[in-house]
Amino acid sequence: MRVYLVVVDTMADWEVGYLTAELHSRRFFANPLADFQLLKAGITAAEVTSMGGMPLRPDVTVGEIRMERGDLLVLPGAEVWDQPQVLPVLEFARDAIAAGHNVAAICGATMGLASVGALDALAHTSNDLGALRDTCPLYRGEALYRQQPAVRDGNLVTASGLAPLEFSYEVLKLLGVWREETVEAWYQLHRTREERWYHVLVASMAPGS
Repeated sequence: MRVYLVVVDTMADWEVGYLTAELHSRRFFANPLADFQLLKAGITAAEVTSMGGMPLRPDVTVGEIRMERGDLLVLPGAEVWDQPQVLPVLEFARDAIAAGHNVAAICGATMGLASVGALDALAHTSNDLGALRDTCPLYRGEALYRQQPAVRDGNLVTASGLAPLEFSYEVLKLLGVWREETVEAWYQLHRTREERWYHVLVASMAPGS
């Protein structure tokens, strides 16, 4: 399984922070030895800089990606999703969704997907429905918009930029690399900050659980 994180200038570090940390560390994987890679995918091979000032060097370019069953393309928020240079990425994501591949987008990336018609046939959310209508003339998915922090419909996960935790929760459930009880305990621990969920999380990792 490969997870491709699209890295672009001004990428919103915090929106994918939960997800990348947990996937890179594998600390809660049901099988820590699973065939799994987290790869940074760039529009080009050139280094980019996140909104937090972190340099990011792509491992692959989007044009080199050949998605296979179970792989995931992650589109984080950024200030560039309405600019011409990202159009090939958005079209690639739209076609991947149509082909049944997994795609997850948060914040401005959801607006980018809306602009190329990728959200017209699946339930989804974004930062604001009005903003989608105003900035994406080709958007025809209003009837499927959900006023929720994060939404999963089949192979697509979308989220508001204010919901990185809920975004990660839905993506982790989609990927299936954690046990279901681990995902739930992890989410509840971060959501409620109640000690009891820490103990449930630890117990979920016990052999045979």
